[in-house]
Amino acid sequence: MNKQLRNFLLILFSGILISSCGTREKKKSPKEGAVSGYYQEKYRPQFHFSPEANWMNDPNGLVYFEGEYHLFYQYYPDSTIWGPMHWGHAVSTDLIHWKHLPIALYPDSLGYIFSGSAVVDATNTSGFGSTKNPPMVAIFTYHNPELEKSGSNVFQNQGIAFSLDKGRTWTKYSANPVLKNPGIRDFRDPKMFWNEKTKKWNIIMAVYDRVHIYSSPNIKDWTFESEFGSSIGAHGGVWECPDLFPLKVEGTDITKWVMLVSINPGGPNSGSATQYFTGEFDGHKFIPDNTKVNWIDWGRDDYAGVTWSNIPGTDGRRIFIGWMSNWKYAAVVPTTVWRSATTIPRELSLIDENGHCLLTSKPVKEFANLMSRSDTLTIKSLRFTGEKEVLSDRIPLMQSQMLFDFKLSDTRDDSLGIILENSLKERLIIGYSTIQKLFYIDRRAAGNSGFSNKFAGISTAPYLAGTYLKMNLLVDASSVELFVDDGRLVMTSLVFPTEKFTKLKMFSKGSDILLKTAEFHGIEKIWF
Repeated sequence: MNKQLRNFLLILFSGILISSCGTREKKKSPKEGAVSGYYQEKYRPQFHFSPEANWMNDPNGLVYFEGEYHLFYQYYPDSTIWGPMHWGHAVSTDLIHWKHLPIALYPDSLGYIFSGSAVVDATNTSGFGSTKNPPMVAIFTYHNPELEKSGSNVFQNQGIAFSLDKGRTWTKYSANPVLKNPGIRDFRDPKMFWNEKTKKWNIIMAVYDRVHIYSSPNIKDWTFESEFGSSIGAHGGVWECPDLFPLKVEGTDITKWVMLVSINPGGPNSGSATQYFTGEFDGHKFIPDNTKVNWIDWGRDDYAGVTWSNIPGTDGRRIFIGWMSNWKYAAVVPTTVWRSATTIPRELSLIDENGHCLLTSKPVKEFANLMSRSDTLTIKSLRFTGEKEVLSDRIPLMQSQMLFDFKLSDTRDDSLGIILENSLKERLIIGYSTIQKLFYIDRRAAGNSGFSNKFAGISTAPYLAGTYLKMNLLVDASSVELFVDDGRLVMTSLVFPTEKFTKLKMFSKGSDILLKTAEFHGIEKIWF
C-alpha cells in the first residue's frame, strides 16, 4: 500500500483504541430502506464486485469450499478513505453474483489485519478441526501502528485464524503471531498453498523489494527456505501481494510455476501494477526461466491480484481477481458511499510463444451467463476509414461487452480502434498503432479527472499484431477491461465520464480497415 498515504492515516488514526475482542456495532446496510437506489449511485459498477459501502482495496483469502467461492478483501468499514484494516467478506456460487457477509476479521491488540490468504486444511494438519470437518485457515499480516509510530522495524508479523463453519465465523490462534518479523520493515502479504511434492505448506511473502518463501508441516511453525527477486524484475517500488502456483503450458505436458508480484510504484504506465515470472519450484527455491519483466495487465488499474485456492481438480482452472484502482489516486476517485471495485474474475493460462511462456487471461466462462438475450447486435463485413459510428441505441453502452474481429490492411500505415463518446464530446479512445506496434488507452478527454493531476493520460502496451486482431472489451459504469487476442494482452482502466457514453465509433487512420465481425451485448446487473 502507498506509504505516504499510510503514514498520514496512521497519524490520523493513532488515537483510535483497537479492541481485542473484535466486536463492533452493526451498521445499517445501504440496502435497508432504500432498495430502489441500491447499487445505483453514479459510477457504481453493475457487474463487478464492489463493497456495499466504504473503503476496499486488495482481495484477500481467495478460497473455494463446498460450492462457494470466498472473496475476502482489505476493508475499512468507517470511511471511504483507507483506515484500520479489516477483512471484508463475500461469497459466490458462480464467481459473478456475490452475497455480502459480515466482516470476517477485525483489528485487535496485535494490530490491523493486512493482506493474506486462506486455505482448506483438508487433512487437519493444523489440528484446528478434523478430517470430517476440515478447518478453513487464514494467514494474514498483523500491522501494529503503535510499533510503526515508535520507529520499530518489527511492526508487521504474521497471524492465523480458523473457521469451522464455512468461513462464517473465525477464531484467531491464541499463540499469534506464528511468524515473527526478523527485523525488516516491509514483511507482509503471505500467500499460503499446499505443496503436494513436499507434503508441506508453503507461503510466499513480500519482503520490501523481494519475496521470501517458507515451509510448514502444520501452518503454525514456519521455516525459512529461500528468497527471490533482489536483482530480478521491476524495482520501481515496494513489492506486495505475491502468489505462486503451478500451471500447465497449453498443448503440452509441461508444468511451470508462475509467480505474481505486485509493485507500487513502478508499473509500466506509472503507479501500481503486477508483474509475473515463470520458472521451476521444488518446494524450497524458485528458479526463473528468464529475467525479463512481464506484466499481467498493462493498464493502470489492476493491482494486488491473486488467485483462488482449492479449486476442484475436476475444474482445474487458475482463477485470478485484482483490485481495480491505482495508489496514485485511489483515495480521491469521484465515487460516493463506496470506494473501489475488483476486476472481473479471470482465468489464467500459459501458452508457448516463440519458446517463451506467456501468461494470458480472459473473463471466466461464467461471465457469459450475464449476456442479455434481448440487447444484442452483430455487424459483419464492414470496411471503413476515418471515424464511423456503429452502435445501435438498444445496447446499453455503459454496461456492455463488445467483441471485434479486424483484418488489418497490408500497408498498416497508421492506427485503428474504437471511441466511446457522450453528448459533451468527452471521449475515451482505445486503439492500436500499427506503426509503433502498441495498444493505447487515452482518457485525457474522457471526463472527470480534476480530482487528481495523476489520473488523465495515455496508457500504452507493446504488441505485435498479426493479420487479424481480436478485441474483447468490457465496459461497466466507470471502468473498461480490454482483452486482446484471447488474453495475450490485457489493459484495465478506470474512467469517469461526466455523462454516460452513448456513442460508439470505430476509427482508422490511414488505410481502410475490414471489420470482419463485431458483437455487442448488454450485460445484466448482478445487484438487486
